[in-house]
Amino acid sequence: KQQLVEIAKAMKKEVKILILDEPTAALNETDSDNLLRLIGGLRDQGVTCILISHKLREVLEIADTVTVLRDGKTVITLDAQKDVINEPVLIKHMVGRSIDNVFPKREKVELGDEVLRLEDWSAFSYALGRDILKKININVRAGEIVGIAGLMGSGRTELAKSIFGNPDHYRLNGKVFINGEEQKFRDPGDAIKASIAYVTEDRKGNGLILIDDVKHNISLANLREITKGGVINENDEILVANKYRTELNIKTPSIQQKVRNLSGGNQQKVSLGKWLFVKPGILILDEPTRGIDVGAKYEIYTLMNALVEQGMSILMISSELPEVLGMSDRIYVMSAGKINGEMPVEDATQESIMSLAVDY
Repeated sequence: KQQLVEIAKAMKKEVKILILDEPTAALNETDSDNLLRLIGGLRDQGVTCILISHKLREVLEIADTVTVLRDGKTVITLDAQKDVINEPVLIKHMVGRSIDNVFPKREKVELGDEVLRLEDWSAFSYALGRDILKKININVRAGEIVGIAGLMGSGRTELAKSIFGNPDHYRLNGKVFINGEEQKFRDPGDAIKASIAYVTEDRKGNGLILIDDVKHNISLANLREITKGGVINENDEILVANKYRTELNIKTPSIQQKVRNLSGGNQQKVSLGKWLFVKPGILILDEPTRGIDVGAKYEIYTLMNALVEQGMSILMISSELPEVLGMSDRIYVMSAGKINGEMPVEDATQESIMSLAVDY
């Protein structure tokens, strides 16, 4: 809603040139389509629109010309009337190589025991004065990627926050089991001790300290690992930061670089590194590839596959249905704070997910 207000404010000024920087990043598919129609209408009225987006479907649908940037330089400009423009062409120019599959193939993993289970999990929001989660029953097994789909406002992010220990905002009811044992999390610290990590959807607002450097951001969630006698061992912190810089291919001049100076994809890798340093058994990813380019997306998908092959479990929340279908083993669909359906990915389609998502 905040994003829609920002867009409405810009349009009310009756501008001749409208620059939209990732305008649909926080919007669901329906709102995104409505916005694209609106942009098309403005174009027909003579307004010049510059759309900056990582969502290739939107670019292909609306753009008259497409310019691809990489590493701060123009790679190519294509004319929709004269040139062949499709996803493979754009991806090749964006990453400098061809990517045959948007979602990397994952070796079939033998699923382990149940690691997370929610029973009749409910949450009352003090701010809203109403229930935002209603008797949620889900489970996740070792080595499994479980997708959570649903429209904006369906309760997906609220579910993640409630699992991770957020009692100041919600009154919680129901039970949460980790490896078969019931747990009660008073705060995120308790959740971390129970081997849960949570990568937030809002990396700039809640996931990272933008004015701090890469090194400090990576160590933030697990300072006790590099602290002795209340003092941080700087050498250990440097070793940890360089380890994740290498493993996650974080593109930065140095680990002393301010995080605000990194690209969205590299900021997301820093956020992932921070939580992987906790060495979790359960990783909650909320919009793991929002606002990042296709090359960084592929790297994160590859990392996710590697993590579950090592036995980690991932609960992935995403508003991108192709991402949910391309990465999940099993999918839950949320609507109005409830689980409206569950299906193995083999039985799921965008249409079947959307029919459950809009069924109140």
